[in-house]
Amino acid sequence: MRTSRWLSLSVVAALGITGCASDSESLLPADADVAAKETCMSVKEITGRAPKLVSTVAPITNLIAMVVGDLGPTVDGLVPEGTNSHTFEPPPSAAAVVEDADVVFVNGLGLEDPSIELAKDNAANAIICELGTAVLPGDEWVYDFSFPKEGGKPNPHLWTNPPMVQQYVDLIRDVVVALDPSNTDGYNANHAKISRVITDLDAAMTTAAQTVPEASRKLLTYHDAYAYFALRYDFEVVGAIQPSSFEEPSPKEIAELIDQVKSLGVKAVFGSEVFPSPVLAQIGDETGVRYIDVLRDDDLLGEPGDEQHSWADLMKFNFTTMVEALGGDVSALEAVDTNAGVMDKAFYPQ
Repeated sequence: MRTSRWLSLSVVAALGITGCASDSESLLPADADVAAKETCMSVKEITGRAPKLVSTVAPITNLIAMVVGDLGPTVDGLVPEGTNSHTFEPPPSAAAVVEDADVVFVNGLGLEDPSIELAKDNAANAIICELGTAVLPGDEWVYDFSFPKEGGKPNPHLWTNPPMVQQYVDLIRDVVVALDPSNTDGYNANHAKISRVITDLDAAMTTAAQTVPEASRKLLTYHDAYAYFALRYDFEVVGAIQPSSFEEPSPKEIAELIDQVKSLGVKAVFGSEVFPSPVLAQIGDETGVRYIDVLRDDDLLGEPGDEQHSWADLMKFNFTTMVEALGGDVSALEAVDTNAGVMDKAFYPQ
């Protein structure tokens, strides 16, 4: 996620937060997954033309494109790559993207509320399919320092966890088959190809994670996008710098975080390639901890049309970067073939 400012920090160790931040009620009902899946599967068969699909963030757009391949449906992204997907306000021109859509795929779990409102207002005949909301039961939602329970929205970044992405792909396949049953065999074949990549990435990440010393599996990141990843592979997210105001962290706050990094034995500080973080760089400098500013969570590698412009290559890059920096062996990850053998014909706004 790109943004223009690093603003304030919020750290688990400082706040004493371990999982749920509060017993307050979430704004999402606990059984939201049931209703969301029913909505996704309420699509009707499209005849006489190709289905029109719209998506939000680039990783999801790519997953849809992998399932669809060259079988006919169009796939249009809505959120420009490099945009803050949490706060992105679609311009008026975006209404034209969604107005003829049959399905608008979103992550859900509160990630793209303005985009969902746009779809509700302008895509009268579209089904809004919230993939993340549909696949994750309420008792598995993660609340943390960036997404406290009293805020009403769980951490929505499921796509950094490959097994959860498999559930996305399963649901995407089911939806497009219902829309276009004449191409069922083709969708199933594409689904099998991307599923192979997901399975291989998960197996390689499991192997690679175990080569990182347990005490070193601590993540201090630029954005709180790795909560479900951490649960899957036994990492601990100890903090993230979050944009929450128009002021830089105070010297006192930075000094406290520096002390925490030292006391926790953090081995690396992870920043973003797409926007710089002077705060994280300072923390790295003053603690002697390696600062690595190349991660990204929903901004794919390269440009649309490039071979590495995919969810799978993004995950392989991020996982390799983290494991290597924390002292692990990345050979299992390097051996993964991320080419699913399906052409991505989606449109990605830039």
